[in-house]
Formats: sequence, C-alpha cells, structure tokens
Amino acid sequence: MAKINILTKDIYNRIAAGEVVDRPYSALKELVENSLDAGATEITIYVEKGGKQLIRVCDNGCGIEPDDMRTAFIPHATSKVSCVEDLDRITTLGFRGEALASIASISRTEIVSRTDGNEACKVVCEAGYTGKVVPAALDRGTEVSVYNLFYNTPVRAKFLKTDKAEESDIHSFVNRFVLGNPKVRFKYYADGKLRLESFGNGLDEAIVQVYGAKTIPECFRIDAEKNGIRIHGFIGNQNFFRSSKSGQSLFLNGRYIVNNTIASAINNAYASYLMKRQYPFYVLFVDVPIDMVDVNVHPNKADVRFVDPREVYGAVYSVVSGVLDGTAKAADFVVDYARVPEVKSYKPQQTTVKEFVAPSASEDGAEAAVSRREGQTDAPVQSSVRGGEGAAANATSSKPPLIKDDRRPEDYEPFILASSRVPVKEKYNPPKYADRERDYPLYAYYSTDIKSEHELGVGVPRYEEPGPGEFPFRQIERPDHSDEKFRCSEYTYKGDMFNTYLIFEREDDVYIIDQHAAHERVIYERLKKQMADRRVPRQGMLIPYLFRLSPEEYSFMSQNLEAVRSMGFDIEPFGVDAFRVCEVPVDLYDMNFEEFFAELFSDLDGLKAIKVEDILKDKIAMTACKHAVKGGKKLTPREAYELLKDMNCDMGLKCPHGRPAVVKLTKKQIEKMFKRIV
Repeated sequence: MAKINILTKDIYNRIAAGEVVDRPYSALKELVENSLDAGATEITIYVEKGGKQLIRVCDNGCGIEPDDMRTAFIPHATSKVSCVEDLDRITTLGFRGEALASIASISRTEIVSRTDGNEACKVVCEAGYTGKVVPAALDRGTEVSVYNLFYNTPVRAKFLKTDKAEESDIHSFVNRFVLGNPKVRFKYYADGKLRLESFGNGLDEAIVQVYGAKTIPECFRIDAEKNGIRIHGFIGNQNFFRSSKSGQSLFLNGRYIVNNTIASAINNAYASYLMKRQYPFYVLFVDVPIDMVDVNVHPNKADVRFVDPREVYGAVYSVVSGVLDGTAKAADFVVDYARVPEVKSYKPQQTTVKEFVAPSASEDGAEAAVSRREGQTDAPVQSSVRGGEGAAANATSSKPPLIKDDRRPEDYEPFILASSRVPVKEKYNPPKYADRERDYPLYAYYSTDIKSEHELGVGVPRYEEPGPGEFPFRQIERPDHSDEKFRCSEYTYKGDMFNTYLIFEREDDVYIIDQHAAHERVIYERLKKQMADRRVPRQGMLIPYLFRLSPEEYSFMSQNLEAVRSMGFDIEPFGVDAFRVCEVPVDLYDMNFEEFFAELFSDLDGLKAIKVEDILKDKIAMTACKHAVKGGKKLTPREAYELLKDMNCDMGLKCPHGRPAVVKLTKKQIEKMFKRIV
C-alpha cells in the first residue's frame, strides 16, 4: 500500500475550490451571499470578461474588523457558526467558511473593509498566501475584488465558456438575488456597462426590473399558509407561460434553490394548462420551520432536503392548483384580485373601403383593423386571430403591423410563386389541352384594385389592363427546364380525385400527386434557396417588434445574430436586454413573433448545438405548408401542369414533413388488381 500523505494547505484548498467555485458565477454567488449576511442594503457588482478578469462586489454592510481580515482567508473560518448546535438552525446564506479561502487559492483576491469606529484596511491574498493588513480608503462596508480567476489552474480554465456565456450565467444569478432580496438595492455592471439596477422597493419592482412591466398583469400574487408552511410570491396565470425555465425562481427561507419536490408540485398543478415545451412562470417564496429542512446537503447549497417531502409537496400543490382552478379557497390565497388579467372579447372594427387603420396598442393585442374590398357587404369584417378563442388577449405585440396588402387571407388563395394572387374580376376560360407539346407558362393573377407597390413591398408587380387580343394575364419569368429528365409534355393530365389528388399518365405509368404536399415542397425549396443565396426579400414594418430576453437568451441571440440576419431578419440590440425587429422575410410577414421566438429559445442547451439556419428552415417549412394550395381546392388543367413543371417532374418528391407527394402505379400493378394478369 502506498504511503498515506497529509495534504498541504495549497492542495486541499484547490480541491475545495473545485467543489465550491467551479465557474465565475459561483464565485460571485459566494461573495454576494456574504454581503447579504453582513446586512447590506446596497450592493454593487462589477464584472469584466465574464468574471475571468475581474469580479468585484461592494456593499454597505457591517464590514470586517481589522484583526479578522487575515483570518477571513483561513479555511473553515466563519462568523456564522460557533458551535455544533448552530448547524441545526442555520438562518444565514453562508455557514461553512470555505468559500473565501477557495476563491483566494485560485485567484488574486483583495479585501477592503471598514467597520464603525475603525479606519478602512486592505489585505491581499494570492494563490492562498495572505499579505499584511494595510490602511486603505473606503467610506463604509466591504469591497471584495477577485482578479484573474483560475489563472493557476489551467485545466479548470480550459473548461470555462466564452466570455459572453459566462457573463450570461452571472447575470442570471444577479437576477435571482434581485428577486430573492427585493428590499436590497442592486447595481450590476458588465464590462463597464450598467446591465441591471433595482431600487429595493419590493417584489413588484424587482420583477419589473428583471422581467419587464408586462409580466405583473399576467400573474397572480399569492400569500398563503398551510400546515405551518408559508407560500407567497407571484405565479403566472393559466395562459402565461415561458419557453424555458428561465422564468422560474424558487426561494426557500430566502435562499435560491432548485428542488425537485417543490418543482414537481408546481408543474403538476399547471399540468392541465401546459402545452408542449411550455413552462410555468413563478417567483415563489416558501418559508418552512428551520427544523423541517437541512440546507447542508449540496456543495453549492443549491438544493435542500426536507424531513417530510410529502407535506411540503402537498402544501405547495394545493395552494397553486387552488388559485389556478379558482376554488373557493383561492380568494384566501390571492392577495390582489385587481392583478388578475381579464380576457377581453374582441370586437371587430368597421372601416371604409380601402382604408388602412393602424393597430392600437391599447386593445390588448387585437389584430389591426382590416379594410373591406369593393363589392363586399356592409357587414363588419372580423380578422382571424391566431390561437383560437381568447388568444387576442394574449397576443400583445406578437404580430406587429406591416406595410402590406390589408385584405384578409380568406379573400384569396396564394398559389404558385405568386406573392399576392387575387382572382381577377374578368372571368377567363382556359383553352382545352389537346396539344400536349405546348409548354404552359406560369401566370400570376392580380386584382385591379390592388394597392401600390410601396404598400405591398418591393418587387410586387402591378396589374396592367390587357390590350385587344392580348392574353389577360401577365407572365412571370421562370427558370429553363430544358435539361429536365423528362419534359412535362410527356405527361398527360387525366383529371383529379376528390379535388386533392392530380392524376398524370406517362406511357405505362400513372402518377397520383397530392397537390398540397407537392406545392408545399415547391415553396419550401424556393424559400430555402433564397436563404442559401442570401437573397431573401424583406418586408418593412411600421412599428418594430421589441422583445426582452433573459440573460441566457440574450447571450444565445448575440452569438447567432449574424446568422439570423442572413435569413432575412433586420434585428438589432435595443437597450440593455432587448432586441428589435424592423424587417422580416416577405414570406414570413404574417408570422407570430411571440410563438416564433418562444420556439427559438425553447431549449437553449439543445439549440446551442444546432445551427440557426436549421431552426429557420423548420419555420419556413411550416410557412410553406400554410401557403400551399389546400386539399379540396379544384385546380384547372393549366394549374395542374404548372405545378408539375415547378416540381421539375420529380416524382420522388416528399413534403418538408416527410410525407410522400407522389404515388406511382404501373399498368401491370393495375391489371393485377383487376385479375387481368396473375
């Protein structure tokens, strides 16, 4: 057996640092917890290069006595525990006395502090070796600066994330401190920029600073006590969810934790209201007697253990589910019913012919009023609202107004490569298709009352009245199909089945084409090619769409901003934690931004390994499905041939979702069906 060695101070401090301080955010967490335990009411945080170069925490707490400043760097030195019995009634955030020693062993740490009645003093500790206490200048409290974190542990430094990603994680923890300590004023600076500031005016103000002012009206404020357990804070209503868990903050006796028992209780209470990839929003405080919980079970104190988990689960579940389900006891749990959002019924607006009405921000996200076309009745027109009944109340800012044709989608059906196909008033009867050697061009139909090119967007052609004897439609330029494997003229159109399946015959083969799946694939390939060529036409918006992001989402968007722009979005940072969209791809002009970005950020850990181009391709596949000709719509022979040409006569096509677009039957197979051959 090898000789047993007693580890030296520098070795066991680095081992402890590996458990306590694994990332810059964990070092910051320990320092801020020390400030809160010192009774600070104002805390300022400075971070440079994601905390790798500098982490500084300044507070106005009670400070450190000059005689104790060097002692603070000794392992297991703490002012919060004096005897073994204190471990059974821990009420402070820190108590082990190993955080500062661990941080100092892997960095250059400097403490400047001043207590009442004493002058300010400074001490420096580098790589675990503490210097002398010297006079310094400080008005009040303590200032701890950590320089060059992990400079002497290159193996650990290799596993750190990028500066932006590390700063994003730090920002997330600062948000938790702001929410968990609403009476404390926080300022957070990253690389010299003020990223977050709270004023210590209560939980309402803290939530507004972290999540924005629109969050409060979508939440219930609750305060309940059950079986000696107090549950208070904010929970989202039955229609308010987030696309990730970044909107979930749980505090047990003032300590931020991630606990499966309480999280399961909340998720199960929301189970009947949640849809796929939706997560409930809550900022919840759970206060339990100190003898019911053990906080000394996790290296980072991120989790706790309950004496009776079922009791805690039952208390949280009954309170949250009672509020959501509107039980009789909910009135006792909800603090302020005025905060309960009301679902307003949407009242359609009536406008004059060709009138464009800008949307009003005061109508709870209702769709913009639409103009009625000539020849319609005087009945008011109600625009379709995405999401079904009641969605108007939750669609605020999700679909900003665009400079586009204000007709309703049901007024026309978009079809083959036409930006805005509208049936013309003059009825046209196409010729019969006896001559199959003729190549039929692609035609786009335009109404005589179409709006100007500026209103519809750049590149949209205008309708021109045909001259005498001219064909009354305008031909669109299309690619040359001379090198196709088979020319379209080799296929004979035989009709359709159920106004959905087109039948073409070629020699001894019959092809049955699903018109929706085939057209969907045609549109999808066109949009994908535009993305690849970076030639996506854009549509400007009257009012930019603004959206706030959590630190993780902001970091993700910043890293992939150029990729998103290359897809046809004019998007740029706006303020501290927000972005704005000024232009969108023309083919996505009617997209629901709230749903789109919710899907984009639905799984940040997974999305970081996926290209944003692939995400947008999925979105465009949905758009192609939406704009493709629907099953049940009768196509003329000319339109059937045009669809075949756009398919390049590729009979192996599949729709973007994987369904076959064409089924082939040979003459032999058909004759076998009828027992003409064996």
